[in-house]
Amino acid sequence: MRLLRTALTAGAVALSGTALVVGATPASAHPMPSSVVLLDVHEDHIDAELELPVQDLGTAMDLDLVTDPELALSDDGAALREYLTAHTVLTTDGRQWSVAVEYLSLGDAEQTSTGPYQEIVAELTLTPPAGVGTRQFTLDYDAVVHQVVTHSVLVSLRQDWAAGIVEADQGRELGVIAIDNRTMTITPLPVDLDDASTWAGFLAMVALGGHHIAEGTDHLLFLLTLLLPAPLLLAGRRRWGGAASSRTTVLAITRITLAFTVGHSVTLALSALGRFDLPAQPVEALIAASILVSAVHAVRPLFPGREALVAGLFGLVHGMAFSFTLAELSLSTPQLVVSLLGFNLGIELVQLLVVAVVLPPLVLLAGTRGYPALRTVGAAVAGVAALGWLAARLGWANPVAGAADTLGGHGGWVVVALWLAAAAVLAARRLRSPAGEPAPERVRESAAS
Repeated sequence: MRLLRTALTAGAVALSGTALVVGATPASAHPMPSSVVLLDVHEDHIDAELELPVQDLGTAMDLDLVTDPELALSDDGAALREYLTAHTVLTTDGRQWSVAVEYLSLGDAEQTSTGPYQEIVAELTLTPPAGVGTRQFTLDYDAVVHQVVTHSVLVSLRQDWAAGIVEADQGRELGVIAIDNRTMTITPLPVDLDDASTWAGFLAMVALGGHHIAEGTDHLLFLLTLLLPAPLLLAGRRRWGGAASSRTTVLAITRITLAFTVGHSVTLALSALGRFDLPAQPVEALIAASILVSAVHAVRPLFPGREALVAGLFGLVHGMAFSFTLAELSLSTPQLVVSLLGFNLGIELVQLLVVAVVLPPLVLLAGTRGYPALRTVGAAVAGVAALGWLAARLGWANPVAGAADTLGGHGGWVVVALWLAAAAVLAARRLRSPAGEPAPERVRESAAS
């Protein structure tokens, strides 16, 4: 949200600077922070977040909010609510919306060229009258501006599922509210969001699902770690042996990937549609534990032949974590159903892409003498990352967890390295094969890892 504010307030700050030059004394002629109004549009209401600089708000209300903002927020909370309600007016065809201030808090902020400052953050619920939609209205908002003539208010759309806006960096500016220096009037801001479609919401959720799994290092690390021993045969009860055939490997990886997909899809749908309020900490801790288990299994078999079952069971836990993203959007039931389909599709597309990119080099490298070392190193990295995450998610902050969060940024280089190693193996096989004859069949390693 702070990145969105920084990107979108540059124009508002410039407008404030112009107003200062025109109508303020030289002593005050420096950039001042603007207020920000962020709108989350839903089918039957709009959630608004107002971010108001403490100093300018105190000037407008004739209150001392600067000396002790926390005390002022407590003592003058009722006055603040009444003030914001009176200065936030929405109408559609002359019919007025209801405005409710739900929550007030104090925060730290910084805008372009203004330096750090404190702000009052107000959470409002804006509800249209019966029979009126949420996509067209006039916003008559003049908090602070009506008294501080150099102030400006940036109004932005932060979330609008029907317009395909579901992430903070997709938000767009709707307009700037400020005093017209020629007429000394504040013109209400007309808002027309009549560009909605279910298709836009669906595509946005496909993108969100893909983005979520691509940045979900822990989810992909679990799956990839579980795939490390998939190309191998079992040598004894607690040892991995040589490489399986390509067909066996592909079938094993397909079963594991499909089971993980079914598992997380089931709990994602149940958690989201049931609107269950699941505790995040134990779910995230279980995800870390799942990676640790798969890492140990990659070194020494814990559940040989039952990898698909384990992938499906742990997939149930990962699906619960996926549902947290949908819960934050506060969607209606019809939107949620469409979002489930799109979000899950995005997850599967990226997941299949990752498997498709990693599978060929794994199959080629599994028949080499260097694969046991590669498998052990990969499992060790995953295991250390899992321990760091597990400790952090149980409340013990540690640098390992922070380092593990960056693993996803190096995934591309790992894939490149796998493909280069696989290419080297193919080249070596061709050199060993007499000209004009097919390369010899891959020799399966019988030595225990």
